[in-house]
Amino acid sequence: MDARKFMEPSPVKKGSWGKSSVVVIRRISRPEHPAFGQLGLFAAKKIPPKTHIVDYIGEIHCENRLDSDYDLCLHRFEDGSCIGVDAGRMGNEARFVNDFRGIKDKPNAVFTDRRSEFGDLRMEIWSSHEGIKKGEEIVVSYGKAWWLARTK
Repeated sequence: MDARKFMEPSPVKKGSWGKSSVVVIRRISRPEHPAFGQLGLFAAKKIPPKTHIVDYIGEIHCENRLDSDYDLCLHRFEDGSCIGVDAGRMGNEARFVNDFRGIKDKPNAVFTDRRSEFGDLRMEIWSSHEGIKKGEEIVVSYGKAWWLARTK
């Protein structure tokens, strides 16, 4: 299937791009944190286990963007081509979620892809099976491929 056909547009649900009340962006102030001085995504209130936190919003594209630290693959075709969402130039709070390495023993949230009620590809962040405390940093696993692409 052609990537552009796979991504055919559909109506945008009114209000689906609003700011999340579940998260807050904060500057990382702990010197031992790998992202010290940068921004992170934190729980504005207690988040129960297996709960939708926020959609990962950005520019949808069909080419590899190894130069972006905010690029996620929504769908990979058999030929290796990928449909991605890149929050490097546009996006929402989700772009500030950090990788768990050097912060926690394991992620407390996960990336999940799905199709919206209109058939659009979406990338979302959900809490893990343990939930997240108010004020706790929300961290995911960027995955081995993300780290390999940046260490070559």
